[in-house]
Amino acid sequence: MSASAKIVALEARNAQRFIPDSARLASANPVNAMSIDVEDYFQVSALESRIGRARWSEWELRVDRNTRRALEMFDEAGVKATFFTLGWVADKCPSLVREIVDQGHELASHGYEHKRATMQTQVEFREDIRRAKQMLEDLSGVEVRGYRAPSYSIGEQNLWAFDELAAAGYRYSSSVYPIAHDLYGMPDAPRFAFRLRESGLLEVPVTTLNYAGRNWPCGGGGFFRLLPYALFKRGLNRVNRSDRQPGLFYFHPWELDPDQPRVDGLSAKSRFRHYLNLSRMQPRLARLLRDFRWDRMDRVFLGSEPQS
Repeated sequence: MSASAKIVALEARNAQRFIPDSARLASANPVNAMSIDVEDYFQVSALESRIGRARWSEWELRVDRNTRRALEMFDEAGVKATFFTLGWVADKCPSLVREIVDQGHELASHGYEHKRATMQTQVEFREDIRRAKQMLEDLSGVEVRGYRAPSYSIGEQNLWAFDELAAAGYRYSSSVYPIAHDLYGMPDAPRFAFRLRESGLLEVPVTTLNYAGRNWPCGGGGFFRLLPYALFKRGLNRVNRSDRQPGLFYFHPWELDPDQPRVDGLSAKSRFRHYLNLSRMQPRLARLLRDFRWDRMDRVFLGSEPQS
């Protein structure tokens, strides 16, 4: 099959499942969405081979102080953001959850146990997303409308997850990364916000830059620490000015913590991904907050009023 035929086939398949939302969001001066995945350093997928869930309690809890550091940075920059909060963290740090809401940020769900959706049955996924949503709403007193799967683990093999999210009462998801990656990715998905035809759920993929026929990361995480800041800034500017779309950025509280405990026995790849340029993250993030316009995901993509 020729390259052009593959593109036609891809567009036809996506048209059956997805409804692009990019036309509604197009703007000559878009506001970008800032998000943070509230989890601790010992809970990330890169370290799961060394630290199982049964051992989480053995490690120093640092997510509270690191998330508060992010709150301080947002306050200084006058930025409101979306906090995809792990239910496990909310259970340990209930005052942090209330502080996020009290400061005017959006509270969203990152599931309860930080178990990738690709490693859960449909029933397990259903129970996890409902448990996390209920806990966060009980602690905060606000509706939780957004969800992000751990490690962007919704893809071609588990599209049923979108139906479960809609049935659980979520309004949107941010669980797809339209790139090719060894741990996650759905490179054939639309680059910008789209709706699922059957459920109507809005999916907001992490931002990518299309170059030479391939999608390249432009949404944060380890790639933000790896790439020169000027290159990342140029890419996000292109998304805003050429694509006329809002960008979506994400990071983790532990990325602001270069002094976090080191985990022994990691592979070279996992060590590189987790610890690369941690000392540079905070000043780079401060620049990013100044150089672009930012707001909460619900206001950027749903156009909704603040939670109450």
